[in-house]
Amino acid sequence: MVLAVTRKGSEPPGLGTPSPSGQRDSTLKIAIVDESPIRAAILEDGLREAGFTQVERIAETHNLLARIYAIDPEVILIDLESPSRDMLEQMFQMSRAVKRPVAMFVDQSDSAAIQAAVDAGVSAYIVGGLKKERVTSILDLCISRFNAFARLQAELDSAKGALEERKVIDRAKGVLMKAKNLTEEQAYALLRKTAMNENKKIVEIAQSVLTAAELFK
Repeated sequence: MVLAVTRKGSEPPGLGTPSPSGQRDSTLKIAIVDESPIRAAILEDGLREAGFTQVERIAETHNLLARIYAIDPEVILIDLESPSRDMLEQMFQMSRAVKRPVAMFVDQSDSAAIQAAVDAGVSAYIVGGLKKERVTSILDLCISRFNAFARLQAELDSAKGALEERKVIDRAKGVLMKAKNLTEEQAYALLRKTAMNENKKIVEIAQSVLTAAELFK
């Protein structure tokens, strides 16, 4: 079973995804976290047969985050044959921190672990069926889901930023309307004219107005 979930965080769109001609980026740096050399070999063989050359295995989970940062991979594949709850939580903590596409392979799971994976931002959570023939398709899914969420997150952040800027401008208009006996349109026109004269954004001028108002209270 493959559970595709979204990845929290941001990354340039199109990371590692196949081109329209079906060619993948063979230079993609991939880290495999797996204490089992036999199971890790399944992932490594699947990746190398697909043309990926920069594949590195992390065999020790102790101090895992530091090891991940040292390699600085673009994608992380984690294989946990029979993970304990503590082991899963360690992997989820790493997933939250690295802001990279993460695919996690486990042999068994439950609803709580699945929900924890979603909350941690694991891009693909695969229960059972570790086969080298599936590795590249899961890799594509993992990256695709990560990029899709990154775009949505960027749009959400942009919308939030625009809303906050509008609030600052509205407050500054209120200050000017009261201080200079202006209408709302006149107050906005003054902010806009000042911004143009000083080659700044309107929100920057609005923030200056609010700062000055606070000083003269």
